[in-house]
Amino acid sequence: MMRLGQSGTVVFVLVIMTMLIIPLPTFMIDALILVNLAFALLILLVTLNMKDPLEFSAFPALLLLTTLFRLALNVSSTRLILLQANAGTVISTFGNFVVGGNAVVGFIVFLILVIVQFIVITRGAERVSEVAARFTLDAMPGKQMSIDADLNAGLISDTQARQRRKLIAAEADFYGAMDGASKFVRGDAIASMLIVGINIIGGFVIGMLFLHLGALQSLQTYTVLSVGDGLVSQLPALLISTATGLLVTRAASEAHFGGDLVRQLLQTPRTLYVLAAVIAFLGIFTPISKLVALVLAAGFALLGYRASQGQEELATAGGGIAGADVSRQQAAPGAPAEAQSGLAPVDALSVEFGFGLLSLVDKAQGGDFFERVQKVREQVAEEMGLWLPPVRVKDNLSLPPNNYRVLLRGAEVARGELMPGRLLAMGQEGHVPGIATRDPAFGLPALWIARQHQDQAVLQGYTVIDTATVLTTHFAETVRRHAHELLSREDAKRTLDRLRQVDPAAVDELVPGLLPLSTVHRVLQGLLREGIPVRDLVTIVETLGDRASETKDADQLTEYVRQALGRTISQAIAPPGEALVAVTLDPRLEAELRARVQTQDGKTFLALDQDTALKLSRSAEQLVRDPARSQEHIAIVVAPQLRSHLRRLLRPVMEDVPILSYQELDPGLKLQSGGVIRIDDERGAVQGS
Repeated sequence: MMRLGQSGTVVFVLVIMTMLIIPLPTFMIDALILVNLAFALLILLVTLNMKDPLEFSAFPALLLLTTLFRLALNVSSTRLILLQANAGTVISTFGNFVVGGNAVVGFIVFLILVIVQFIVITRGAERVSEVAARFTLDAMPGKQMSIDADLNAGLISDTQARQRRKLIAAEADFYGAMDGASKFVRGDAIASMLIVGINIIGGFVIGMLFLHLGALQSLQTYTVLSVGDGLVSQLPALLISTATGLLVTRAASEAHFGGDLVRQLLQTPRTLYVLAAVIAFLGIFTPISKLVALVLAAGFALLGYRASQGQEELATAGGGIAGADVSRQQAAPGAPAEAQSGLAPVDALSVEFGFGLLSLVDKAQGGDFFERVQKVREQVAEEMGLWLPPVRVKDNLSLPPNNYRVLLRGAEVARGELMPGRLLAMGQEGHVPGIATRDPAFGLPALWIARQHQDQAVLQGYTVIDTATVLTTHFAETVRRHAHELLSREDAKRTLDRLRQVDPAAVDELVPGLLPLSTVHRVLQGLLREGIPVRDLVTIVETLGDRASETKDADQLTEYVRQALGRTISQAIAPPGEALVAVTLDPRLEAELRARVQTQDGKTFLALDQDTALKLSRSAEQLVRDPARSQEHIAIVVAPQLRSHLRRLLRPVMEDVPILSYQELDPGLKLQSGGVIRIDDERGAVQGS
């Protein structure tokens, strides 16, 4: 079929060239005129039955060929009209039968067709093509950005991304070509008027000088033939112009044009009833034919009744229109869970930008945020053992232009402001002109400086980074801080399923025999909450399996897992070869706190009054936050029974300070004393109720 199409196109072009040079007999002219009319009707019918304009991507080139074919027919028929005063049966039929042989009437009908085609259809299609081409080109960066976002978020594969990019390029090429091809139709309409005028004038002169006809007979003969020729040329041109207008104004849909038209026109039965009443009123109370008006009104009323019956049947079968739509979505094979449920999904992780920061995302402007997000995902997976969910990136016009925010399941968890075109200089060592600010990731004092001051800032000891790095660092730190919230129960299940492929015995023994999935999920969240990687799943699962017979409490199980991961935890705080500065509790304070640990309903808690808890927090913060220790690897080390309770107590003021138990310390770790936390009062002990 493809070879036939290629050969046929070549033959078609050769036939057109032959028609321009070699005179054709009248019977061949008749056949080619009918082929032209049939081909134009075929193009119109194909256009009406398309769902998407790109299904007919060859239309712009086809429009050029059909226009050239009609002009070649005009040349051949003009040659016969002027030489023989005869252009075949088809042209004579149009000139005599269609317009009654009246040259004036035929000329007026021809002018009306040309006006309809040139002024109404062609001009409108040309304008729509121009606007569609411009809007398509303007929308390309945003569509490319959306594809890159879905690709980096893992929603689509590389093959799907390439297909989407190819589709976007094809769409831009199509509307650009349609913008130019619509000019052919306008030129064809102008050429037809000129050809008819030339035929009438030339035929009148030839009839009088060479055929010795009278002036009236010559004018009548050649005017009828010229108008007939113009009509047989303009009728296919009108059909193709209509197809052009339909194609460029057709929006992508899941149904054909006819189905969309009927469904949308008949979707409100009440409107049809009102229309029927108006037509009946005009027929009864005006001189308009009552029979015609009443029959037409009855037809519209019947359409309204059928439309209302169809909606009732749909509501009964599917629980209303919305219910029917949902049921169709549920039946669709391979549809996402969100689409099948009919619920709008909430993005687990998303980043929104003000319009002033879109250059950081748009590849056409040099933005590489999508690549950076992918690297963050890979880095977090390597460090924490957690694969981040897909990251949705979008603009938000309600944000200030240079602001961005990170959302976790639709709720804002971080926000920052950048200054495009400037650099962020972190430090307080020197004096560089700039705008004072704070690093959004760590809250450190910084300056927004001009690029020409970069070398000066570096020489004065500042750490200078660009806006894209500031954004990426803030995003990465936000992700690490909320890693435990990003781990869903489904993620925990998939993690165990992957481990089952390597160590099926450990997983099958644990879930669901010893512990439910919910408890394992809470243990993994507890580890991630304090920045402990969950890469060593074998150790985690085996420890849970060993301790599950002792307790089902997720907090207590988390402590057991921490002790099993002691080497990993210790080395994450103090790399091998470096010392860990251990801040401990005063022995009397530690003994008193252990005595305050109580158990109720299977849960343990530290019973402290508010004043004592506040004193303990302040004492620990003053000791740990000593500026002289900013370069040390420091941690608070306490008894295992107190670790989780002290963590909860101190988290609001010292989220970033590790709190370890003695059992979590690696035996080969170098330790240095970092001081003792005390609560000073008159009796030297904790006072509580």
